[in-house]
Amino acid sequence: MDAFLLGAGQVLSVETLIYMLLGSIAGIIAAAIPGFTVTMAIVLTLPLTFTMDPLQGIAVMLSVYVGGYTGGLISAALLGIPGTPSSVATTFDAFPMSRNGEPGRALSIGVWASFFGTVISTAVLIVAAPPLAIFAVKLGPWEYFSLIVFALTIVASLVGHSLQRGLIAALIGLAISTVGTDPILGRPRFDFGIEMLAAGLPFLVVLIGIFAISQLASEVEDAGKIKSGQKLVTGEIDFKTWAVMKEVLMRPVNLVRSSIVGVLIGALPGAGGSIANLVAYDQAKRASKTPEKFGTGITDGVVASEAGNSATAGGGLIPLIALGIPGSAVDAILMASLMVHGISVGPRLIMDNADLVYGMFIAMVVASFMMLVVCVLSMRAFLRVAEVPKWVVVPVVLVCCVVGSFALNNRVNDLYLLGFIGLFGYALRALDYPLAPLVLGVILGPIAETNLRRALMTDDDWSLFLTRPVSLIFLIAAVASVAWAVRAHFKSKKTQENAEGTAP
Repeated sequence: MDAFLLGAGQVLSVETLIYMLLGSIAGIIAAAIPGFTVTMAIVLTLPLTFTMDPLQGIAVMLSVYVGGYTGGLISAALLGIPGTPSSVATTFDAFPMSRNGEPGRALSIGVWASFFGTVISTAVLIVAAPPLAIFAVKLGPWEYFSLIVFALTIVASLVGHSLQRGLIAALIGLAISTVGTDPILGRPRFDFGIEMLAAGLPFLVVLIGIFAISQLASEVEDAGKIKSGQKLVTGEIDFKTWAVMKEVLMRPVNLVRSSIVGVLIGALPGAGGSIANLVAYDQAKRASKTPEKFGTGITDGVVASEAGNSATAGGGLIPLIALGIPGSAVDAILMASLMVHGISVGPRLIMDNADLVYGMFIAMVVASFMMLVVCVLSMRAFLRVAEVPKWVVVPVVLVCCVVGSFALNNRVNDLYLLGFIGLFGYALRALDYPLAPLVLGVILGPIAETNLRRALMTDDDWSLFLTRPVSLIFLIAAVASVAWAVRAHFKSKKTQENAEGTAP
């Protein structure tokens, strides 16, 4: 109790709260700009915390962390462009909802889902950190590979109208992930002697090109509408905060399930929000009585994605606090911040620095409330984007995309890649190929390959994938997932054909 009160006293001091508020605002704004990720915002914040007390510095970075996971929602809902990789699935329903004339509702649902997802993940973090961390650290490359195989089965739920086109898009994504340097041996491959491809295709450049550039290109197809000053999103910019809160809470199963998915995936080192939001969305779609409505602007889709990605913030801290193993790049930066202050991160962290750990728990809760307040108070300003004509929005967003892509590695070649990938994404969109499976392939491809090769380098016995219980469970789940998704796809297609046949 003394440690808890000591940690609470440090976090709830006026100075710390002011810094946390500024951090929350910075995280939301940074994540709302396509290309400026949560990790980038945390990296820029780190030097500013060196002169602060350890807990104060961690609290500020956690505010940026929590705010960043929500900020990606803004561009995803209003522009159809995920501000961060963890907001990819948010575009599936939030953007159609905005296009249907409800941009305020789309943002409000996402904000409330993010808030509840963070709170639920923090509660799980406090209660279940040690057992979940012990489970996560026992997983070997066999289990991780099988987990990624299971995650790849999400493709079957994201294929859109054509199963074949969806699978082709996923294979293209996997192929893109193999270009560049071999992750194990460090040798160049599939660069075809082109210097631009020698370093590979950075994930964020692919994400921005596929989603942002292709979306912007499709928005300017009709020159007449551009000249007439047509807006990117039409509809009421008003929002009903409390009514939307009730709407989110009326879906407790989806909210809790998506949050738990985020916590579990966040607790696995190397996973994170980019996978959690897609898995949570996939599970919500599978559990829904009306899966055909997903992708048309349904509330459950927005709730699942935002609750899932925000819950990874708490999940990622589980292995960090319990075992000293960072679950993501952001957690690694938090770990570095503690080490700079001379705090040893490991199994004894909670025993030797109980006030710090309890302070982190409190900071997570405070940061989630700050994020909620900032978003609710500034939502009307964000919604003004809907009133700006396309001829203003498109070039401004394009400049942000270019700056974000260049800032990633400070390479001019990345800008050329951005252009080529954007045109490729535009062509795929025009041919009615779903883009989500491609991005999923790019995300999961390197993780799957690395763990497969590590498993075989450790022991070349393939049967271990089937004899290790956890690995077998994941593989069985993958087979069942594919069978269920394919069955649902053909059932939906048959229903649609019957409806068209009976139509007058």
